[in-house]
Amino acid sequence: MHTHVVEATSLSSGTRIKGFIACFAAGILCSLLGTLLLWVPRKGLYLFAVFYTFGNIASLGSTAFLMGPMKQLKRMFEPTRLIATIMVLLCFALTLCSAFWWHNKGLALIFCILQSLALTWYSLSYIPFARDAVKKCFTVCLA
Repeated sequence: MHTHVVEATSLSSGTRIKGFIACFAAGILCSLLGTLLLWVPRKGLYLFAVFYTFGNIASLGSTAFLMGPMKQLKRMFEPTRLIATIMVLLCFALTLCSAFWWHNKGLALIFCILQSLALTWYSLSYIPFARDAVKKCFTVCLA
């Protein structure tokens, strides 16, 4: 009984869909804004790293509206996507550390790229056999 209470959401399905769309759109907007800010002299790469990361966090968080935050957290840390989840969260943190504390533009850019790759791998874990197909494709291409 307790599990059902924790996983349940008090939002209606319409509100959840609106929340998902709003949060996902905000994430895309942040990422696009970050890309535009990339060209600002001296601070552009830092702004890009921050907005791009916050955009990805918002996009990732948007799915919590669809399945509920507890269910999403449980699914994120299932064995099949545990490493991908850790990599995504680590890349988020390292991107922001590169921008704010280490002031290293090169590292910030590398971690933004790794963020994209980690998020892609994470997202593929929700599509049956998608990771296997990608692995097979790379194996064939690199052979």
